[in-house]
Amino acid sequence: MNSNRTADYAATLLRIALGVLYLAHSLQKIFVFTLPGTAQFFQSLGLPGWLGYVTAFVELFGGIALLLGLQVRWVALVLLPFMLGAMSAHLHNGWGFASPNGGWEYPAYWAVTLVVQSLLGGGVLALAQKPAPHAAAA
Repeated sequence: MNSNRTADYAATLLRIALGVLYLAHSLQKIFVFTLPGTAQFFQSLGLPGWLGYVTAFVELFGGIALLLGLQVRWVALVLLPFMLGAMSAHLHNGWGFASPNGGWEYPAYWAVTLVVQSLLGGGVLALAQKPAPHAAAA
């Protein structure tokens, strides 16, 4: 197996993992915390409540798009500022996510994985997939 093909499978694995995590994260906002509760939490951070609704739905549709492999590079970049926002909300809690109210290490890791996903693309089995540049040269 050549390294280009391995990278395609790595991109797929990362895409599916991110898609599942985003889907779960958004459904938690919608069904566990509820949308009004999410809005209230955003307000407690000094953010507008409506941003909680936007965040929940961007995460929902972003997770679905990642799972399906639709516009993966762009979706990862759209999700990035939301994850950076989550990271900034946890900055005052310290580094470790095990800190009270969670630290910023976990959202920072998610942000890095989004950048990596945007660089790698969707990998194999993506619905909206352009041929990789190395495939044309092979």
